[in-house]
Amino acid sequence: MDRNEKKRTRDKIGQHLDVSGTRLTDHEASFLSALIDDYDETYRGKSETHRSSHDGWSSDGKFTRTEEWTDTFTDDIGIRQDYSYHDDDGQSGQSSTEIRDARGVLNWFRDRR
Repeated sequence: MDRNEKKRTRDKIGQHLDVSGTRLTDHEASFLSALIDDYDETYRGKSETHRSSHDGWSSDGKFTRTEEWTDTFTDDIGIRQDYSYHDDDGQSGQSSTEIRDARGVLNWFRDRR
């Protein structure tokens, strides 16, 4: 990818994702460009949920924690990550984050390959 093509590709990516301070290899820039092109038909609205359960210890003794992670491709290009947990002793919590930067999206895909 020559310098001008990479700049055009980076500008295209920057219209949808935060690329400030992000260095992209040619492969990463091409991947994100293809993701943007295919986003509507391949990714938008799709969701994936993972659940796990494990035992832990607290000052009150042993407890079982059930955790759930849901990754959803948002309407705008990005990924929302929802996390929740519930312990059998009544504790629970949840959080949500959105990935809207180029490096974050690349890392998300890298971690799932």
